[in-house]
Amino acid sequence: MHGVMVSVTQVRVSPDLSICTAHLSIFPSERGEEIMENINKTSAQIRYELGTRVRHQLRIIPELRFFIDDSLDYIDRIDELLKQ
Repeated sequence: MHGVMVSVTQVRVSPDLSICTAHLSIFPSERGEEIMENINKTSAQIRYELGTRVRHQLRIIPELRFFIDDSLDYIDRIDELLKQ
């Protein structure tokens, strides 16, 4: 993923720690769908890596779900409209 910056903006975990929902901000946003496809394809590997790092702290390694956080695009659009 050269030339792309991915930031985790929000993470929520279910009360029983079985599901983890992560919102990702992707820059440039034009490549967001492509990057999300790659992340979803490798989510099993990401979950495995997470499990190896926290296996002594957690009983259950959560299922990972990723979503695009488009709040920065929304803010930019509002700024453009206000400038007009």
